[in-house]
Amino acid sequence: MNLISRMSAALAVAVALAGCGAAAVTATPARTATPAPTATGVKVLWMGDSIAGAQAPAVAAALTAAGVAVKDATSAGGGNVVAGGHEVTTMGAADTWKRLQKEIASFRPTVIAYQITAYDWGTTRQQLAAYRKLARTAGDAKARLVLISPPPFKIDDFFRPHEKAIRSAPAMAAKAGNATFLDTADLWGDDPAADRAQRAKDGIHSCQQGSAAFAAWFAKRLGELTGFTPAAPAAWATGRWTGDERFGKLGCG
Repeated sequence: MNLISRMSAALAVAVALAGCGAAAVTATPARTATPAPTATGVKVLWMGDSIAGAQAPAVAAALTAAGVAVKDATSAGGGNVVAGGHEVTTMGAADTWKRLQKEIASFRPTVIAYQITAYDWGTTRQQLAAYRKLARTAGDAKARLVLISPPPFKIDDFFRPHEKAIRSAPAMAAKAGNATFLDTADLWGDDPAADRAQRAKDGIHSCQQGSAAFAAWFAKRLGELTGFTPAAPAAWATGRWTGDERFGKLGCG
């Protein structure tokens, strides 16, 4: 059964969608009598690396359908807030902090949602300091900070020298204070090779189905935190976002 068939059944169990190998869906849902969502006043700045970037189209679709404004501030490489002592992460963090200030000034988010990146390398002390700085920055902007653990992903040759830091980052984020920490292990488990993890062929990113599963999960939890009612997956999960070029680059069907 493909994604359209699943969603046309109007089941609210989008989180159980099949893995990333199914064909990409480009059709838009049929019009219904459902009125346009009422604006909630919630404005989400979605931050992270390319893993969060692959989730961004679905996150935007799910939240927009619920009357939430969304701005994608993910980065195709980097997106990290922990500078660490590596040239790659130092440059990435500098870019992230600079962009964050610009987005706060222009978009004025009420929620800053940061998915911990694969580039938050550094000591546990450096990680904790960066996440606490992010919490202070959000507080100064009168925004709620939501820190999200990354999905389980393949530790390849590039990431292997930094595996220890990648493993410790979520625990440090959970200790940041003045922030809400969401553990995606509730959705994905902790094995990137398991069907439940819904990783793309590269073992790192997600395709449309995995992104939709995450978006439904995230919208539910964010709604609980900020008081909006998530839209049913049938209202957004087969929209134009499924044809985003990011999925094509990942070889998603």
